[in-house]
Formats: sequence, C-alpha cells, structure tokens
Amino acid sequence: MTKPDYSVLVAQQREFFLSGATRPDSWRKAQLEAVKALFTENHDELCDALWKDLRRNVTDADLMDVAYCAKEADYALEHLAVWMEPHRAPMPLVFEPGHIRVRRDPLGVTLIIGAWNEPFMLTFGPLTAALAAGNTAVLKPSEVAASCAAAAARLVPKYFDPRAVAVVEGAVPETTALLEQQWDFIFFTGSPPVGKIIHQAAAKHLTPCVLELGGKNPTIVHSSAKLKVSARRIAYGRFMNSGHICTAPDHVLVWPEVKDEFVGHLIESIREFYGDDPQKSPDYGRVINRRNFDRLVGLIGSGKIAAGGKTDAAELYIAPTVLVDVSLDSPIMQEEVFGPILPVLEIESVEAVIKWVNERPSPLGLYVFAEGADVVERILDATSSGDAEVNDCAIHPLFPELPFGGVGNSGMGKYHGRWGFEAFTNARGVLYHSAKLDPGVRYPPYTKHTLERRITSALTP
Repeated sequence: MTKPDYSVLVAQQREFFLSGATRPDSWRKAQLEAVKALFTENHDELCDALWKDLRRNVTDADLMDVAYCAKEADYALEHLAVWMEPHRAPMPLVFEPGHIRVRRDPLGVTLIIGAWNEPFMLTFGPLTAALAAGNTAVLKPSEVAASCAAAAARLVPKYFDPRAVAVVEGAVPETTALLEQQWDFIFFTGSPPVGKIIHQAAAKHLTPCVLELGGKNPTIVHSSAKLKVSARRIAYGRFMNSGHICTAPDHVLVWPEVKDEFVGHLIESIREFYGDDPQKSPDYGRVINRRNFDRLVGLIGSGKIAAGGKTDAAELYIAPTVLVDVSLDSPIMQEEVFGPILPVLEIESVEAVIKWVNERPSPLGLYVFAEGADVVERILDATSSGDAEVNDCAIHPLFPELPFGGVGNSGMGKYHGRWGFEAFTNARGVLYHSAKLDPGVRYPPYTKHTLERRITSALTP
C-alpha cells in the first residue's frame, strides 16, 4: 500500500498563508460565515449522519454538534473585532516617546484532528478558532464516526477554498502521514495514550499543540446537596449521547447517609428520561461500534447493578446502568468509562474527597453538588482539574465565555470563544520607540548619577 503524501497539500496552504490572504478581518469573517452556512444549510443531512453513527436525536445533535457549530461561529463573528485589537501597555518614561502593543498574530498552517463522539463540535469548533485567528487548516475527522467524516469531506469543499480548509479522510496510516508534515500548530482531541503520540510527533518540529484528552471526572454529592436535582443532572450528563462525552461524570462519590436516596433518584431520573424500556426511546443513543460495546459490557460486572445492565449486541445497545458496591480495584475504576455506565461509591468527608482527587491524574472536569459554599470552595481550593462545575455537570463546554480544556493527564491548552482565538495565535509583543529623542542616560559610560536616573526612569510608567 502506497503511503499517503500530504506535502503538496501543506505546501499549498503555506503558500496561501504566506501571501497574506488570511490576515484581513474581511477574509476571516467570510470564513466564519461559511462555517455558519455549512451547518445551517445542511442541518438535516448532518443530523442524519449523527443518527447513523451514534443514533443521536435531533435535540442533542443540535446542542452538541450542528446548531452548536453555527453558534460558535456566530459568537466569533460578534467578538472578532475586539479580539483582533492589539493590547496596549504603558511605556516606561526612559523610553518615551514610544508605545507598547501586544498583537495576536496567526500561527500559520494548522492540523486539527477530531474525535468521534462529538464529530462536528470537536472538529469545526477548533476550525472556527483557527479561522478567526487567520490560519489555514487541514481537518482530520475521526474515521470511527464514518458517516460524519464522509459528510465533512463532502461539504467542506463546497464552502471553503482548499488552500484555506481541506479534509483528509482515513485512519491511522493517514494520521501518521499527516503528523510527518511540519505544521505551525496541532489541535488534537482524543485519549491520553494517543495524545502522547501526537505530542511526540509535534516535538520533532517543536510544534505547539492543544491536546484535549478527557479522563475520569469525579462527581461529588455532599450530604447537603439537593438530591433529586443532583440525580437528574448527573443522569443527564452521564447518559446523554449514550455516555460518549469526555466531560460526562465518570463516577459518583456520595456521602453514605444519602447514598440510597440518591441512587433512588437516579433510577427515577432514568425512567423519567427514557421510559421503562430505554431501548425503545428515540432519545437514547447507541454505542459507536462493537469494539467499544464489548469493552463496556466487560465493565458492567465491576459492581452490583442497581439499574439497567441490559445489553443487545445486534443494536449496540447498553441500557443506562448504575452500579453500586464497586471495589476500587475493579476494571471500571481503572479506565475512563466513556459509555452509559455510572459507578456510585461512598465517601465520608471533604478531606477524603480531596485525597481521592489528588491521588489520581487531574481530570478534565470536577463536579461538586453541595449547598454549602464552604464545602465547594474547600474542594476547589485543594484540587486540580481542567474545569469544574458546582451543582451541575458536563455542560460547561456549551459556554464560550469559559475556557475549556484539561490539565496534566487530561490535556493542555484551552479553547472556545476568545480562548480558542488566543490558542491559535502568537502573542507578539512589539515595542515602538521613536528616534526623535535619544537621551544618553541609557548608554555608557555609566556613573552613579546616570544609574540612579535610569532606575528611576525605568520604574516610572
């Protein structure tokens, strides 16, 4: 099999970028309008692709992928002028007349490697940031969500100049070949093990990266929490998209005295959301493929089934499942669940929660359900996570005002809204110094008098 060669594609995009065509705000706005048009004019086709890959209902398809991408582009359009404005800083007196500016310059030719669980959000969300920042981009959608990848490959050439945005379909060989090219920036969403491969490839060219990697997101339910509301929000965050969400609550740590009541509310919430037989619910999804189905089925035996547990390989169906009496060394506690199974464990104190979180890799999300601000702030102050939510979970990526991203094992770098614009740009400091005045205080020969004047002037803005 001939190894793919993407050198011509990258060279064409680099030539286009170096021409200066991507820098004007008019070009950037036109590309953002194209993103909006792609997702509004092809709404039904894109929703259909999500149904084929994930059995995603239209409401969730819009929330996480289709309408979401149009709104992300709209938000960038609304704020682009402010983002592009250079930041001013005060000039020390000794260097007057002059001024200081911090520009946000585009990085150049970028590679965006998406994920299958939210195949449009996790590919076109970063693309929106890249285009707002004045870059070109090559998109590598996940081959696992085959219908969505094909839709992206079919539609992108209709809305974008390939010198600015191109799609490469394929799997590991194609991704490996892409990583052999020299990029100015790489954006990857996926697992920590693959993130390490991406980072190693980028290091060969000292290419900067944003890595969105997920992890086991601990969800704390304190004895003071509103249990029914907590259960509804946790069930929603865990079982939406059949659990295929990197920000979903991975496991619950609940105070023993409220555990049974909380689990009862979880069971009620599942029934309220999906009926007595979730397999028949039009709002409940399926596992992406057989490999992931088999992996998840193997995790169900990690505890006692309090709800769900039913599986159907022919439909790639796993019922919304709640496990209790889960041991710490069980399989489900060793890896990110990334599916419709929620283990519930007991924990007895805030200090035990802090110890639990700090003994494990930093998660992408940390969720605290409690009514006492002292409990919440104590946990937040003593732990680390990419982001956090109080009395909710999994929804913070929907807010462009918030930086989104991991820390440590869950990733590096932030995006969404202005944070995405800044990720795809270089903060370039520029000192403008007039040649009309040139006081000798900065030059040798140095005397005590000139040194004192230099120090005083340097400290005076």
